[in-house]
Amino acid sequence: MVHEVTGRSPLSPATVAVTAGRPPRVQGGPVNPPVVLSSTYVSQGTPGPDELLYTRSGTETWQPFEEALAALEGGAHGVVLGSGMAAIAATLGEVPDGGAVVVPRHAYQVSLGYLDDLAARHGVEVRRVDVADTDQVVAALDGASLLLAESPTNPMLEVADLPAILAAARERGVRTVVDNTFATPLGQRPLELGADVVVHSVTKYLAGHSDVVLGAVVTDDPQIAADVRAYRTLHGAIAGPMEVFLALRGLRTLHLRVERAGANAAELARRLAEHPAVAEVRHPSLPGDPGHERASRQMNGFGAIVGLRPHGGVAAADALVAGVRLWVPATSLGGVESTLERRRRFPTESVTVPEDLVRMSVGVEDVEDLWDDLAQALDAVRP
Repeated sequence: MVHEVTGRSPLSPATVAVTAGRPPRVQGGPVNPPVVLSSTYVSQGTPGPDELLYTRSGTETWQPFEEALAALEGGAHGVVLGSGMAAIAATLGEVPDGGAVVVPRHAYQVSLGYLDDLAARHGVEVRRVDVADTDQVVAALDGASLLLAESPTNPMLEVADLPAILAAARERGVRTVVDNTFATPLGQRPLELGADVVVHSVTKYLAGHSDVVLGAVVTDDPQIAADVRAYRTLHGAIAGPMEVFLALRGLRTLHLRVERAGANAAELARRLAEHPAVAEVRHPSLPGDPGHERASRQMNGFGAIVGLRPHGGVAAADALVAGVRLWVPATSLGGVESTLERRRRFPTESVTVPEDLVRMSVGVEDVEDLWDDLAQALDAVRP
């Protein structure tokens, strides 16, 4: 059981990030939950329903992180898993053979690959849609089993009208899952907008230091939570105790990192939009961005991912990535360090993603240093 802070009004998300998942406040007790390194537990006879037995089924080291993340998302149940894809796979586990899944055409490429695998092996119909086109999404929901949404999308940063499409799914009895990795629970809380399930790649912003691989599911539905826990146990999709400890430690500074990275991203996007070497910039903070109005309504902030297309096509994009010195050419995102990559270097990326799109994950460095590095690299590739 963790210590709960109570007061006259609900705590802000920043305070929840710091206080949730703490041990009971007792004289001489630890401030942080302990890490228990044990694969098994003492047990005789028939184990009770809540008894710890074997770490694949449960460990006290998971609980503080699960409770803290659930509190941030405004959900009742959190379940940590071994990776973000384990979380995605667990939420798709209830799709029946021959069922239909609605998903953005631009989404995390491995999520799309997993759906293609379900289509090949289990006859699942994958309906790829432009998630920013609400009418198209709603039409695709008829007869569907599940909606797996992203907003903003990876890597195109399209913003869905989440309240509208989640309400339409609920009217049709379609289960809804929202991947909230880009926005984080500080940027939007999909459960409050009508989602049944939220998934995270904890690897990214929640842990925040590019040193763990984890995933998580949050829901208000006790049966969904039980099903995900059962999937975790049966498939061995478990999280190591040290990784979960590091993720909880990272969660404590989530509000500071998200605020700084988001401010940096908005300023860089503004400057990039004026640079003569840049053909297109995507970031919801820009007044002319197609997702700006929706993001202003349903998000708290605009996130820290920027999409950039330079003049000069693929050659210019590759030269830009090779020309930076402070930015790190690397995949993944959400760490304290700024990274960038040309997404279509992966053959599994959606074919409608432009070949020259550079996805930038803006970190928490000084914005002037980040800009100086980008500007010198852009100047070098300017046509």
